[in-house]
Order: sequence, then structure tokens, then C-alpha cells
Amino acid sequence: MKHAVIITAKGFQDEEFTYPFYRLLEAGFHVDVATKGMEVVHGKYGIPVKPTVDALELNPKDYDLVILPGGYEAPDRVRQIPEVLGFVKAMFETGKLVAAICHGPWVAISAGIMQGMRATCYPGMADDLINAGANYVDAPVVVDDNLITAPHYRNNGDFMKAILAHV
Repeated sequence: MKHAVIITAKGFQDEEFTYPFYRLLEAGFHVDVATKGMEVVHGKYGIPVKPTVDALELNPKDYDLVILPGGYEAPDRVRQIPEVLGFVKAMFETGKLVAAICHGPWVAISAGIMQGMRATCYPGMADDLINAGANYVDAPVVVDDNLITAPHYRNNGDFMKAILAHV
């Protein structure tokens, strides 16, 4: 069985958490949800998320995939957690899949893994990707080796098809 973790915080984009979560379960994954300190958090539209693991204690050896949902507030909170940044960097450097949607690439930027990578994101943060050394692509989904990015929850279908084709 494959293992995935979705890392989030208060103010996540509800659709960018729920669709990947249930799609991974449907595909037979064990899915953990990580928040800092095991805090129960709510999405922008009120969907509650109860974590199964502490984001401060993630081990890359336990996972095949990490998903970083958007909603500008949650990724901005997550990118300030050094333990998460170390985890995302280790996942990427060991060839495991890092997938980010909307503002989720902010976490990947702060983890220092975007240099030279092709990626997309919410259009309002394209300059952040470019300034981090990534090659911004305006597309519904971008796959570059073990990094998959998408710009918006309307791209959830393409995003998840790319993820499931990779793992």
C-alpha cells in the first residue's frame, strides 16, 4: 500500500484538500493529514480537518507522496515551519513525489527545491516561482520529474491524474 501525507494549516482551500484526500483513498492509498501540533484546522469555507500526524514529526521514510494544498493562508503558515520544509526537501531529494496546487508551491519555494524546475501555480504568485529560480509555465498541470504542480482547484482532475500516474 502506498502512503501519502497532506500537510495543511488553517485557511486551506477546501477543494484542494478534499478532492485529493478522497481520490487517494479511492486509489488505495493510506492517507495521513499533518498539521502543526496536531491542531484541528478549518478550510476557507469551514471544512474541518482532523490531523492524523504532527507536521513537526514527519519522516520521509514513511511516505511515497506529499501534497501541499493551496488557499493563500494555509501555505503561508506551513512555509514557516522548519520541520515541514526539511521534510519536503528530503522527500524531493530522495526522488519521492512532491505535489503542490494553487499557493502550495510557496512551501516548495521555502523548502528550496524550485531552482531550475518547471512549475505552475496560482497566477498571482507566478513572480514568486520565477524569483525562486523556477521556470513558470501557464498550464493546468506541470510535471517535472518528481514535482507536480497545478494552478487552481478547477485543475484538480488533471492534478490527481498526474499524481496517480507517477506513483
